[in-house]
Order: sequence, then C-alpha cells, then structure tokens
Amino acid sequence: MKHLLVWSPVTLPGDTVYYWVEYQGEYERLYKSDSWLPSTWCSPTEDPKCDVTGDITAVVSYSLRVRAASGLRTSAWSALKFSQHSTLLTPPRIRVLRNGSHLFIQLEDLGLKFQFLVVYWRKEPGAEAMKPGAKYCAKARTVVQSIDRQSPFSQAQCVEAQAETLPLGLALFAFVATMLLLVALPFSMWKMGQLLCYSCCPVVVLPETLKLTKPSQKLEAWKREEKVDACSLTVLPPEEVFGAWM
Repeated sequence: MKHLLVWSPVTLPGDTVYYWVEYQGEYERLYKSDSWLPSTWCSPTEDPKCDVTGDITAVVSYSLRVRAASGLRTSAWSALKFSQHSTLLTPPRIRVLRNGSHLFIQLEDLGLKFQFLVVYWRKEPGAEAMKPGAKYCAKARTVVQSIDRQSPFSQAQCVEAQAETLPLGLALFAFVATMLLLVALPFSMWKMGQLLCYSCCPVVVLPETLKLTKPSQKLEAWKREEKVDACSLTVLPPEEVFGAWM
C-alpha cells in the first residue's frame, strides 16, 4: 500500500518554504524514549505532500508531524495519528476493452496485498450473454483484507459490443476450402460410381496379344504337313508285318 501525507502549503511571497516530516511508531514511543525519526524522502521537501510508505511498515499506530521553515524562521509542529487500519483506499484505474463477443477488463497493478471487486452489467435490460450492438459497463473497487478496508467504486466505463468477424486469412482459407470441396465432390462421386460398376459388372476384354486377325504362315504350313502325313499312312496285314520283321 502507498501512504501519502498531505498538508496545506505555507505561502511566503519572495521566499522558498521547506517542510520537515518526522514519524514515530510504537517501538520509538515505548523503547526509544519517545523519539522521532525524520522521514526518508521528505526532510526537507518543497512539496506540500510526502510519501511515507517506506516509513510506515507495521500494522500499528503511528504519529506523524510536519513543520515549515524559511531561512531562520520555523513553524510549530503539526501532528496527527495514523494507522494502516484508517488508510483511505482509492479506486483502481480501470479500462474496458471489447474483442468481438468478448469483454476484457484491465486493472491497475497495485501489488500483492490488493484485491479487486469488479462489477459489470448491460445497460439495456436483457440476457447476460454478449449481444452485438448492446452497451456493457464495468466498474471496480480496491480491497485490502489485512486491514479490512475497501475503496469506493471507480467511475463506470462502457463499451459497445460488436459482432465477431473472421480474420482475413481465415476467411480466405474457408473460401478456398469451399471451392475445392465443390470441385472434388462431383469427381469423387463419378470415380466411386465407376469403381462400383467395375466391381459388380466387370467387362472382359481380350488382350491384344491373344487376338488373331489372320492365320500365321507357320500355322498353315504345319497344317499342310499334318495332312500329308495322314494321307501317306497304309494299313498292312499282320502277315506282311511279321514277314517284314523276319
């Protein structure tokens, strides 16, 4: 958490006014004889404010005091008591963004001790789902559970939801895929029909090597020799065959 001490400035025409800031915790009050310590960054300072975050480190009661000085003149100390439990939390900076049908809320990073309560709503009554053209608003508050403190809500920020559109590359890819599908689908159906027709009713085609357009000369010569041999055969009686053998 950030602790900022602010006071009313002292104005002296023609002179520069400096401020001294000191603090005292329970340890200094009980064990250091009620001593005061100068602030790390604001002794002295010309600004009418002081960041005492580095000085206030414990969740205990502190005393803070400030005085003005110009030359040899100094004012009396002005003191107050402070505790982290009395810290005044400020609302976080919030930014609402839209991305198509999505709503993004960015919050200021205040540290690990801080939590945020975010509320969003649709300006027109209706369903909670994002609807193109409708306006949505959001606001947030800061919460610190260790000191049981919370800030007021920030100013509401509103945006108008837009219809989600496809990126140019994705739209081009979808167009090309659709055209390829329109071309490939008829060709696939024609090819499938041919395969089914061939599987069910195959057409037998005689290879060219087995087709005989006119008789071969060797085949005709063999046929003539076969006829000559058949004509030269003579059947002999058994006696002649036996006599020829003897």
